[in-house]
This record gives sequence, structure tokens and C-alpha cells, in this order.
Amino acid sequence: MEWRDQGILLSTRRHGETSAIIEMFTPTQGRHAGVVRGGTSRKIAPILQPGAQLDVTWRARLEDHMGAFTVEPVRSRAAIAMGGRLALAGLNAVTGLVSFSLPEREVHLPLYRRTEALLDLLGQDDIWPLAYLRWELNLLEELGYGLDLESCAVTGATEGLAYVSPKSGRAVSREGAGEWAERLLPLPDVLRGIGDANDAEIAQSFKTTGYFLTHHLATGLGGRPLPQARARFVEAFSRSL
Repeated sequence: MEWRDQGILLSTRRHGETSAIIEMFTPTQGRHAGVVRGGTSRKIAPILQPGAQLDVTWRARLEDHMGAFTVEPVRSRAAIAMGGRLALAGLNAVTGLVSFSLPEREVHLPLYRRTEALLDLLGQDDIWPLAYLRWELNLLEELGYGLDLESCAVTGATEGLAYVSPKSGRAVSREGAGEWAERLLPLPDVLRGIGDANDAEIAQSFKTTGYFLTHHLATGLGGRPLPQARARFVEAFSRSL
């Protein structure tokens, strides 16, 4: 068995004395692991940094084997990520959530394209948090937990939307919320793609997307805790406000 693709390196861990196991996210093969022979060497180890764009060839005797990768660097994102706390935290949040969320070897081409585009914005701290928020919404949508924010779940109104139902993921208006308002999640305008998208609204929006990542996505994956990298990114962003 053999295939070749270009993708994003999600993680690396040592395997034996000289090899490494890497996890890739590629357009045609999804999240896919394999061994890199000599992956701890001075020549190859610097290439195997999370977020790197790699050209990879995977080979195995049988399809269900782990198999082995040969890798060629396309571009590194390490220097940009190491250039600022927010960039590094953001990179770790993205790679951590992809690795956590996606079933192994399941293709998610739209999400792959959005992920690559997002990582190419690393270092642009003025626009990256908003782009990352959009990416979290796309991740939820891709995996079947998308939010419906077009109209009120109670009244059907499209105006005055202020909350999100934690159970259904649907928008709720102030009128529709009534006495239940305190039990609902905030719906800042930025979540609906309107308004000025200021940093305070983005930070508030992370509370809402974080709820669905934790209580819907993670619960659907057996209740495993979200990667701490996501919380560290949100904290780093909140401190910058």
C-alpha cells in the first residue's frame, strides 16, 4: 500500500532509539499516523515540528498497518509560532483540536483547507483570533455539532437574537428567552458574522464555542477532556485585551 500527499504535521513522538511517530492531517487521507525512520536525527528532527507543511509518502504492507512515512519539507511555521505567545498558543490549539476531534483516516477536505488557511495567518495577531473563532465554528459544523444562529428557536424571529441554547445550539431572542435567560449562552454579534468583531466579543464568543466543544463534541467522543492547549490559547488572548 502506498499514497502521497501534502499536509500539516499535528504531532511528533519518539519511537525507539532513532525513529519518530508522526501524525499528519492531509486533504485526501485525513488524520493519519506513521513512523519516520531516523526521525530523531539532526537532519530530520528539525523538520518534524507541529504545524509544518510536509510532502509525505506513506507505505505499508497492509492498509490497516501503521506504516512508515518519508517526508520532505514544504514550509515551516515554527519561526512564526515562536515569535509570539499568542501565535504559539494558537498553533498548539489548532493542532491539538484536530488531533483530538477527527477520527483517524477519515477525510475532511473542507476542514483541511480552512485549517491550512488559518495556520498561514499565524503571526497576524490583529486578525488571527477572529479567524480562529470562525475555524472553531467550522470544526463544530464539520463534525455534526454546528450552531444554528439564523432565527430564534422559540419565536422564529430573526431580530433581537441574544442567546444560544446550550442544548440545541440554536439562537434565542431576548423575548424568547424570558425567565430562562440566565441559563442560556451569550450570542455576541461576531458569532453571527455581523458588527465590528471587537476583541471583547471574540473573547465572549469563545465561552460559547468552548461549551459546545466540551459538552457536545467531547461528550460525543466518549467524554475525554479537551486538549489543554485550547484553554491556554483563550487565556493568552484574554490577557491581551
